[in-house]
Amino acid sequence: QVQLVESGGGLVQAGGSLRLSCAASGRTFSSYAMDWFRQAPGKEREFVAGITRIGLNTYYADSVKGRFTVSRDHTKNTVYLQMNSLKPEDTAVYYCAAEMTSRPLRRGDYWGQGTQVTVSS
Repeated sequence: QVQLVESGGGLVQAGGSLRLSCAASGRTFSSYAMDWFRQAPGKEREFVAGITRIGLNTYYADSVKGRFTVSRDHTKNTVYLQMNSLKPEDTAVYYCAAEMTSRPLRRGDYWGQGTQVTVSS
């Protein structure tokens, strides 16, 4: 099993940037593909970005493509989500998730507690 702790959320103006971090502990970090999801008030949770177990391939929702970048650092057991050109519609609780797969399947086997991102207009 793996434990996940997100950090880096906060309040930012539209057009600004934030970097979210998700620190993993427990089983070997490199055993997991990693995802970022988000859930806005009154909406279903949605996939944002994913990265393969090794980190060579990344995947993005159309709504964030070109603005967000997912990466991972195996020396720090951490996955990141760099968010640029933020929009008010990016406001949500962001969650990282781990999957016991080589590539993200967008199902999330293990979840963090979430971190709030608020983008003001």
